[in-house]
Amino acid sequence: MPSAGTDTVPLAGRPVRRIGFGAMQLPGPGVFGPPPDRGAAVGVLRRAVELGVNHIDTAQYYGPDVANELIREALHPYPQDLVLVSKVGAKRDAEGGWHPALSPGELRAGVEDNLRSLEVYRVDVVNLRVFEALGPPAENQEAYAAFDERLDAMIAMRDEGLIGGIGLSNVSLDQFEHAAARTEIACVQNALNLIERAALPLMERCRSGGTPFVPFFPLGSAFDARKRVLEHPAVRATAERLGALPSQVAIAWLGALAPNILLIPGTSSVEHLEENLAAADLVLDDEALASLGDAS
Repeated sequence: MPSAGTDTVPLAGRPVRRIGFGAMQLPGPGVFGPPPDRGAAVGVLRRAVELGVNHIDTAQYYGPDVANELIREALHPYPQDLVLVSKVGAKRDAEGGWHPALSPGELRAGVEDNLRSLEVYRVDVVNLRVFEALGPPAENQEAYAAFDERLDAMIAMRDEGLIGGIGLSNVSLDQFEHAAARTEIACVQNALNLIERAALPLMERCRSGGTPFVPFFPLGSAFDARKRVLEHPAVRATAERLGALPSQVAIAWLGALAPNILLIPGTSSVEHLEENLAAADLVLDDEALASLGDAS
């Protein structure tokens, strides 16, 4: 029987298993509107928790509201060990377009929307999602002044008890260093997978400081068909040699990079969910690690 594994990483002071679940694929196409099969989406969430998942990543603007409402329908009242992580900093238009929502007032409204749609009094962790990764503060003073205003808003909401921990998403190493000097950062969530490796220095910095790193798009970007991790020759050859699925190889490779990595592969299929969680039991040998390490 697949499981989420027994190894845990502390996230905002609470232990979570290293393979969790990302809710981004539960709404309709383009992460917009209702799912094609609401019952199936609810079933995926319930099965994830049955299999030991205790870390779910979501956002109010997935849908909007759809992912959070599905989580609430499937799992409320929530298991005591379940850690819900959401994010703020974006909004959707009537056609499903993505837009920044980064003013202090918009960030507070985003947190309040998460509280309402998840039906909780506090979100365990909320990631501040930024749209522009910044270089050194000395060269971007105006942009960092705005970044500090957003951090101030997040810190205030944490101090009020509306959120348990502050995370960062889509940030540069410079932004992380700046934010970490101001307040405790619960986690960092950036794109990282076998093909897209720009975040490796940031991941290593998080590792050295004990900050959980959560790669999004672990199997490749949902919005860029060119980044086909599962079709990479090294992934496919390793999967065939080890008797595993390409998705399991890609997930296991990320998990093997560092002990602070938390994975949130998403799916709307119970079958794929079970396959993803089974990656916790896949051990990549030296040959696999060498082959995948050289892949690009």
